[in-house]
Amino acid sequence: MTKSRTQGEAMKQNKNNQPRKPVSRGRHEINCKVCQHEDHVAIEAEFVNWKSPSQIAEDWGLRDRTTLYRHAWATGLMERRRRNIRVALESIIEQASAVEVTAGAVVQAIVAYSKISSEGRFVERSERVDLNALFEKMTKDELLAYAETGKLPDWFEQTVGKPATAAQGTETEDAL
Repeated sequence: MTKSRTQGEAMKQNKNNQPRKPVSRGRHEINCKVCQHEDHVAIEAEFVNWKSPSQIAEDWGLRDRTTLYRHAWATGLMERRRRNIRVALESIIEQASAVEVTAGAVVQAIVAYSKISSEGRFVERSERVDLNALFEKMTKDELLAYAETGKLPDWFEQTVGKPATAAQGTETEDAL
């Protein structure tokens, strides 16, 4: 499903993988133990920040984790929690020195963390520069200066970075 959904509909499906009907917010609030709880803001914050729903239910005197999940689906907290995946990854990374985990697991968590935007979206970062397009943008005078002296315009170097020199030991025939 690509169309946007209301908070009550957010990613909800029944057992047959069919979209559920939207939840009546008013009916939910009347019957919901989380909505009626005096510390519902703190409960919601813990859920969005990836604390265990079972632990939240135990800490706040809720019947069980299903109470919290029902509330989360009805109010849109599930989507907020999913967008906040960075918090869960931060927790794994922070615990790396305190618990026995493999180096690979920590590295994977760090890599995953680096690919998630602040909005919780997975972003595969890649940078590509079309040098031909940059040369096409150069003026005749800039092209002439480059041909005579090998000097690129300042704006060119700011776009791609300074070219490596043989003195730096990074230039190879393969790179040319």
